[in-house]
Amino acid sequence: MNNLNEVEQKVAESLLQIKAIKLQPKSPFTWASGWKSPIYCDNRITLSHPAIRTYIRQKLSKLIQEEFGSIDMISGVATAGIPQGVLVAQDLGLPFSYVRSSAKDHGRQNMIEGEVVSGQRVVVVEDLISTGKSSLIAVKALREAGCNVVGLVSIFTYGLQQATDNFADAKCPYFSLCNYDALIQVAAENSYVLEEDVEILKKWRLNPAGWGENFQ
Repeated sequence: MNNLNEVEQKVAESLLQIKAIKLQPKSPFTWASGWKSPIYCDNRITLSHPAIRTYIRQKLSKLIQEEFGSIDMISGVATAGIPQGVLVAQDLGLPFSYVRSSAKDHGRQNMIEGEVVSGQRVVVVEDLISTGKSSLIAVKALREAGCNVVGLVSIFTYGLQQATDNFADAKCPYFSLCNYDALIQVAAENSYVLEEDVEILKKWRLNPAGWGENFQ
């Protein structure tokens, strides 16, 4: 039975259709962290598809307005959150900044690029949430610059417990247009994966660090 909302359904279908998300439960990917994973996500691909790019922009903008009300600035997380954040800031008519993963080693040695005013209510835009660590580095930098970061939005989240814990510790609410459970449901319904693979995919989410031991 389909219990997904319209946005989850549409975003999952779009990401699978353009291969922004690939699922290979029996031939897993290796992440930069060394984890073996049955899923690989590259939401930059959405930028090459105007209709999908527009839908994501509109729904991120609506999500921000519904969850956070009036805000003063959008900030993107380098690098994949920058173009998504620019699109949203333009849509909402708001100033934009972005946060590097680390400060520049030359010039003004900025970590935050763009004009930042102390006390601004800021929402951070990210393309993807895995453990949340890189996103929360950006949140911390903005808060240290005097911003009132009220939350973060993303296109997709793996829904890992580690991310939930990290965002809770940082007292930073976060919301995503689509999530791992919704994606797996849509993938199974549309034959992107076999029914027998669904349980393999679900087990990864429960223990992402140890799941890959089966493939050593």
